[in-house]
Amino acid sequence: QVQLVESGGGLVQAGGSLRLSCAASGSIFSSNGMGWYRQPPGKQRELVARFTNIGSTYYADSAKGRFTISRDNAKITVYLQMNSLKPEDTGVYYCKAFVSGYHYWGPGTQVTVSS
Repeated sequence: QVQLVESGGGLVQAGGSLRLSCAASGSIFSSNGMGWYRQPPGKQRELVARFTNIGSTYYADSAKGRFTISRDNAKITVYLQMNSLKPEDTGVYYCKAFVSGYHYWGPGTQVTVSS
């Protein structure tokens, strides 16, 4: 089993920044395969950024140039630095890990960007 806990969400004005954290515990030994997804109000969950299984990074087009995914391998923690936030970035942000063929999700953290 893998447990994921997100933190760092909140209310911010457009143009502001937030840093999300996702701490993993349990049967997980690498942050490869971990990533961030979001679900805007009334929409489907979508990928924001992730580490691939070989450790490279991937960003959705909406995140490129504004968001940065990073990690602390010793803590099995991944971060999402979000800059130049826009109202359309509003949603619940989820951390996901892919471990031994299973997908694990955190409970999510709300990000609200006001105009």
